Amino acid sequence: MSILLLGGSPQLPSSSGRLLAHIGERLALQGYGIRKLDVRDLPAQALLLADYADPAITEAVQAVAAADAVVIATPIYKAAYTGLLKAFLDLLPQDGLAGKLVLPLATGGGHAHTLALDYALRPVLQALGAKQVYTSIYANAQQLGWHAEHGLNLDAPIAERVQAGIDELSAGLWALARSRQAAAVSAPVPEQHADLQAA
Repeated sequence: MSILLLGGSPQLPSSSGRLLAHIGERLALQGYGIRKLDVRDLPAQALLLADYADPAITEAVQAVAAADAVVIATPIYKAAYTGLLKAFLDLLPQDGLAGKLVLPLATGGGHAHTLALDYALRPVLQALGAKQVYTSIYANAQQLGWHAEHGLNLDAPIAERVQAGIDELSAGLWALARSRQAAAVSAPVPEQHADLQAA
C-alpha cells in the first residue's frame, strides 16, 4: 500500500513539513511505500495557470492518483489552508481523491485556528471524493519543539493525537487491502476463447 505525503507549506523548513516528515517516517517503519511531494517545488507559473502540459504538474497529479492514502500538511494562514495547497488541489479532477484515505495535518501560531482544518480543508477533501477523511491533527508552535541534533519533539497531547492518526490510517489501509483481495478472489474468471477451449 502506498502513501503520498503532500506538503502545502511555501516555507522551508516549516513546522507543518517537519510534522509531515515525522509521520511519514513512522508510517515507513510499518512497511508502507512512502512518496513525498512538496507543492512549493512545482513550477510556480505552471501551477498557477493549471498547465497540465507541464511534465512536473502531470507527474504530481499522477502521484496523487497512484496513492492509496494521502497525508496532507499545511500551515494555517488567516483561518485557512495555504493558497499554494489550494492551487494544487484545484488541479485535481473532480474525483481526484476517490477511494483514497486522507489524514489532514496543520500547524499554526496558537489555538485560535484549531478548527480551521475541519471547516476549511475537510469539505474540499470530501468534495474530491475521498473515501475517508480521518480526524484532523492540529498543533501550534509551542507543541512542536525542534532540535538540530534530535529533530522534532512533540508535546504529549500532540504525540497521542499523532499516534491515534497513524493507527487510524493503518487500520484503514489494512481494511482497504483486505477488501481489494476479497474483490480479486470473487471476481469472475473470464471465459476462454473458443479456439483455446478446442485446443
